[in-house]
Amino acid sequence: MSNKRKILNKKQINIIIKRLCHELIENHNDFSDTVIVSLLPRGKHVARRIVNRLEQILEYKINYGELDISFYRDDLRRHSEPIIPHKMEMNVSVDEKHVVIIDDVLYTGRSVRSAIDALMPFGRPKSIELLVFVDRRLSRHLPIQPDYVGKIVDSIDSEKVVVNITNDGDDNILILKS
Repeated sequence: MSNKRKILNKKQINIIIKRLCHELIENHNDFSDTVIVSLLPRGKHVARRIVNRLEQILEYKINYGELDISFYRDDLRRHSEPIIPHKMEMNVSVDEKHVVIIDDVLYTGRSVRSAIDALMPFGRPKSIELLVFVDRRLSRHLPIQPDYVGKIVDSIDSEKVVVNITNDGDDNILILKS
């Protein structure tokens, strides 16, 4: 018996990305008052794919940034090795903007809480929404719910959900059993 199970393939992922883009367009119109922010490192590939698709559909650039939450995590002092920050591309202000945070998997909600803290030095947003590609809804530690969801996956704590969305296009979503 295999320790991994594929739950989405490349074609299904592309359909979900297209749906999420249209949901975003429906709620944000021309994106003139909106900034999309990905969480590093794993939310970056999902967000870039969504931003690229939005720019193809709308035919103009979307305000986009990449946020490193490493030093805002509540488990920062629990690591035995030093934390190496990710290269952050956050050259946008979120002051009085609608912000859409994008991450790959919503699990306990702690990363999203960290993201909100990390976002504040870049301005005071008008609103913050959350888009996740996979919502593991049964394991929340904090009262955080996504506004946009690609796929809901009910998995147990001993399983890990891995979102493989890369630039080479070999996309899939796996559940790994420990």
